[in-house]
Amino acid sequence: MTIVREFLRWLIPRQINVLLHAGYSLESVRDNLAALRRGSLLATERAQDPKRLLRYGFKGYSQSDEDGIVQEIFRRIGAAERTFIEFGVGCGTENNTLYLLLSGWRGLWIEADHNSVMAIRKGLSEYIRGGQLTLFEAIVDKDNINTLLRRGGFAGEVDLLGIDISGNDYWVWKAISAVNPRVVCVEYNSTFRPPASLVMGYRPDYKWDLTNYSGASLTALEHLGAQKGYALVGCCLAGVNAFFVRKDLVQDRFCEPFTAENHYEPARHSLFISEPDAHPPGLGMYEYLGPERPPK
Repeated sequence: MTIVREFLRWLIPRQINVLLHAGYSLESVRDNLAALRRGSLLATERAQDPKRLLRYGFKGYSQSDEDGIVQEIFRRIGAAERTFIEFGVGCGTENNTLYLLLSGWRGLWIEADHNSVMAIRKGLSEYIRGGQLTLFEAIVDKDNINTLLRRGGFAGEVDLLGIDISGNDYWVWKAISAVNPRVVCVEYNSTFRPPASLVMGYRPDYKWDLTNYSGASLTALEHLGAQKGYALVGCCLAGVNAFFVRKDLVQDRFCEPFTAENHYEPARHSLFISEPDAHPPGLGMYEYLGPERPPK
């Protein structure tokens, strides 16, 4: 890998000059550099482990490479009913289940922003009318989530649960009992590297302020997942989402050990979107769970 890094140090300035002189825009140059960086990261021995999920990632409609990781997980464990639930879906064009919806899956979306909901109702009206997509406008919290899931017609086993509310993700996942997902995709706060175990104090009125004050560390989510019967099987390359598979489905299909130490990825947002690698620092209270102590 030293040879690869040295080669990239030599290549990248030349690549920039070639692209700029050829008339490429700065955005195109950025995309080319991000592709080089992704290639370098995925060429490592760690990423090439066939049981690790990183090498299978790709971006269709997801924020980063989650679409490919989800596809690979279900290639390994199979899909039961091809059903999904996701809350915090934005305007519908960038989330972890639109790719599944367009591929014939059926599911439930919950979104709090009114304008986003209206955009979804307009752009995906045929899926909604046909019953393939159920859409609710609601602010999700730990007290209403099970009611919302049941009202949406979902109970018992579902294939995929996606949690992306940039705040109370940990507490809402902890509260969910109405459904028994086979796979869970949840955001983690990559500011806190393993073994630190922290979670933002629960605030039902919390609204993300675009800083790194949000959510829970990967170690805290690892412990919560274990309590709920899930193994941490990987994270996306951008260091945003973690993937958990129900323990009865894991077998020998994924990279062990199923720990935050093994699967943690740092924030690399710029690999896929035009923004800095990490969010700016923000202030707020966290519940410190210690380096090893599981959450209460």
